[in-house]
Amino acid sequence: MSPGTTLTVVVPVYNEQYLVETCLKRLALIAESPLLERVKIIVVDDGSTDHTPDVLAHFRALTPTDEGRGKAEWIFIRHETNRGKGAAIRTGLNLADTELSVIHDADLEYHPQDLIKMVQVFLAEEADAVFGSRFLASEYRRVLFYRHELGNRLLTLLSNLVSDLNLTDMETCYKMVRTELLKSIPLVSDRFGIEPELTIKLGKRGARIFEVPIRYAGRTYQDGKKIGWKDGFRAIASIIRFACSDHIYAEDHWGSQILGRLNRAPRFNRWMAEVIRPYVGEVVLEIGAGTGNLTQQLSPRRSYWASDINPHYIDYLAKLTPNRPYLHVTYTNAEAGGSYPCDQKFDTVICLNVIEHLDDDVQTLLNIRDALMDGGRAIVLVPCGPWLFGTLDGVLGHRRRYTREQLRGIATRAGLETEALLSFNRIGVIAWWLNGRLLRRKSFSLSQIKLLNVLTPTLRFLDPWLPLPPLSLIAVLQKPAAIRNETTSSNMDKGIEGTAEVMRR
Repeated sequence: MSPGTTLTVVVPVYNEQYLVETCLKRLALIAESPLLERVKIIVVDDGSTDHTPDVLAHFRALTPTDEGRGKAEWIFIRHETNRGKGAAIRTGLNLADTELSVIHDADLEYHPQDLIKMVQVFLAEEADAVFGSRFLASEYRRVLFYRHELGNRLLTLLSNLVSDLNLTDMETCYKMVRTELLKSIPLVSDRFGIEPELTIKLGKRGARIFEVPIRYAGRTYQDGKKIGWKDGFRAIASIIRFACSDHIYAEDHWGSQILGRLNRAPRFNRWMAEVIRPYVGEVVLEIGAGTGNLTQQLSPRRSYWASDINPHYIDYLAKLTPNRPYLHVTYTNAEAGGSYPCDQKFDTVICLNVIEHLDDDVQTLLNIRDALMDGGRAIVLVPCGPWLFGTLDGVLGHRRRYTREQLRGIATRAGLETEALLSFNRIGVIAWWLNGRLLRRKSFSLSQIKLLNVLTPTLRFLDPWLPLPPLSLIAVLQKPAAIRNETTSSNMDKGIEGTAEVMRR
């Protein structure tokens, strides 16, 4: 992030004819801060039935709305019917194109100057989100509604229990989040449930969240306060709902949501790690590290490079580095040799559940071989059994499933020797066939993944004795101690097509 930053402020408005103009005038002043290079203010009138639309039209007429005038850009949107605060926030976020985004209610309870305090935390720390807390020590706050505060603290407690966060104020309006992260979270609540939903999903995504004290001038119900005791019960229902949900990634071409769900079986990941651990050296590159489940199982090492192509996963992995000096995080496209860490050789390259997604698996293994030291190992896990290919493979982006002969063949064509070929997860064949071939399902249910996690110790014990083909194959491949290529580049191309290279020790 640059010394300054950019900010989108989403202002949901509903029936605030007496307060909204003053609120927006106060908000405009934050554009004067030297910390903000650009401010986009998106006002969403959520189907107001009083004179709010007229007030907004008057304010808009007096306010330059084009981006070319000053640092502040104003955008005004109206919902024809009232859809709720959450729906208004989603509408505004669709137009956010800045580094940070924040929500600001149009009721004068919050002070826009506190937004600058929150921005400072982003500039000083590797924060993903900053919450403004009304219950931390601040310069002053209006004393009101003790029972209302008790309700807020109860909701915060319940939210903390399910998100494993130690927030002091979950229901605060002031939630400032990196826009890229915020847009990658699927928000579905239409009304005030947006507050616990966003908080819990940020917690499940492992976001680095900070709190700062903010001033709060709460208003009375006579002044127009809209939240009541019924909303408290709705918030509890929302907390329960999102505690049970793992829908924390918006749909994208990386398949983040499906892969994220598969990560909800830590015992299964631990089993996989323990199978390959005897073959892992001290200078490691892991391709397709995801959110670091395997990374954390196999480290520490003298040097461990965790890589992925999914920017959400790379951001998550980067959060693991501050207390792990041996850990490096990088972008690596397995098919593109130029994306591998420069001037770095590894004694181990781990590539699990990757090459079946790629067009050119042989070229990928050639790239891996080039990244290895002489005598180094590549540990490659692929799905086994072309006969099993079904709807689940399609959803996961698998281009193929392998036989043992096919896996050995591509290794040979890439100049790698097969040291070991291990069978992994025989019992999984039954579940894969039922879901992907018989029932033709296109997703794994969360209950299935949780059941897998519970049963993993039993499955692991039974696995060697089951008379079933494996769901996956793990190849331990070795780069010969010395390779002298005596062919031309054209012969190498022929080798990729099937002619083995001439290799000498």
